[in-house]
Amino acid sequence: MSSYFTDLAQQYIDGDWRPGTGSWDIIDFNPYDNEKLASITIATVDEVDAAYRAAERAQKQWAATSPYARRAVFEKALKLVEEREREITEAIIAELGGTHLKAAFELHLAKEFLREAVHLALRPEGRIIPSPIDGKENRVYRVPVGVVGVISPFNFPFLLSLKSVAPALALGNGVVLKPHQNTPIVGGTLIGKIFEDAGLPGGLLNVVVTDIAEIGDTFLEHPVPKVISFTGSDQVGRHVATVCASHFKRSVLELGGNSALVVLDDADIDYAVDAAVFSRYVHQGQVCMAANRILVDRSVSEEFTAKFVAKVRSLKVGDPSDPETIIGPVINSQQADALTATVEQALAEGATALVHGTTTDNLVEPSVLTDLPAGSALLKREVFGPVAFLVPFDGEEEAVRIVNDTPYGLSGAVHTGNIERGVRFAQRIDTGMFHVNDGTVHDEPIVPFGGEKHSGLGRLNGETMLDAFTTQKWISVQHGRSGFPF
Repeated sequence: MSSYFTDLAQQYIDGDWRPGTGSWDIIDFNPYDNEKLASITIATVDEVDAAYRAAERAQKQWAATSPYARRAVFEKALKLVEEREREITEAIIAELGGTHLKAAFELHLAKEFLREAVHLALRPEGRIIPSPIDGKENRVYRVPVGVVGVISPFNFPFLLSLKSVAPALALGNGVVLKPHQNTPIVGGTLIGKIFEDAGLPGGLLNVVVTDIAEIGDTFLEHPVPKVISFTGSDQVGRHVATVCASHFKRSVLELGGNSALVVLDDADIDYAVDAAVFSRYVHQGQVCMAANRILVDRSVSEEFTAKFVAKVRSLKVGDPSDPETIIGPVINSQQADALTATVEQALAEGATALVHGTTTDNLVEPSVLTDLPAGSALLKREVFGPVAFLVPFDGEEEAVRIVNDTPYGLSGAVHTGNIERGVRFAQRIDTGMFHVNDGTVHDEPIVPFGGEKHSGLGRLNGETMLDAFTTQKWISVQHGRSGFPF
């Protein structure tokens, strides 16, 4: 077992490791065997305030630091992640039930985003804009927002914390990170330790492990942070956006999805099956971009369904520490119970179970359902687990209508033998991201990532990080003399 769970079960505030002063503890459990990994006394409103004030104090000096010097911190952080990959892998498996495959996937992307953060430090550029007034010069500076609050989820906690923390720091901001209560180490204090060891000045990155039952909306309402970056459900995202707007803060929201993978009549069926099974069942389906719905043209549905069901039945379910395991546990019993209820609801509505997985503790075996009534609410919402809905359609027009018939618009994919046909199809889908002849689960460090409709506000990655974590400041210089009317 990684020593991270004993060494990092604290708050990280103003460069110090300290216990919280709350009256209760967050218990960190292994979702596979329910082993107690750590006990962390929660942070109170006072600790949240101390963290934000520390970030505010440290940020001024950091922003004035040469971006080349800032860049060196991220080069060292990347090196540390590479050196500690085995320990981080063990922590991902233990704390969130990730398989070896999932841990490798998450770590690969995390390193890519750290590499991009190295370059991002040098990205902000100013502009000189012409003025209609003689003798006047307009300078537009790109400056840090100040302090960023980051709230990360439990499914890809290491990656999705780093994805906001690293760019915000690289661009000259201070950060306070609140990880999900189920992943306080991998999504929180582990990242604090990596940056501490990489030489980040104390106070710039703070990690508070806490719960809204203790702090309410303090993390959002506090006067110091100017931007809140939240990744999680659309229900909580709506609340985050509302609170931020009422306090004149910017929110960047990466929310849930109800993505569809579409198989057209000219698709490579074997390849489409592989893409669909991965897109639905990677990390037990606990992925915002996962393919909740698999739409198949009726002319090829019999072949696709037979091959899809066979592949799903071959997926090994069990201990995530076993390198052969594909489906490990979901994060907690509430998620497991909700998924069991979803399958039962679908069956009660008339669905047919082609694969009907059982639930044992937090191990939820894959299910494949078809014949769900077209008007079912289950086809319109996110299902965060290993349950696939197969939906036949007749022709592209019907497919487009079905894909768009959801309040979400995050990701999606279409499989076809004609690439331009796929692109034309993708252009008709109301979504932030769509992939031709691939899976639905993708993230790359310089491509704008985000959703439409209830799937979020704003974008992350690449140049969009500048919009998320900096602001523009106009400074004009009058080289001559202005004339005033009085």
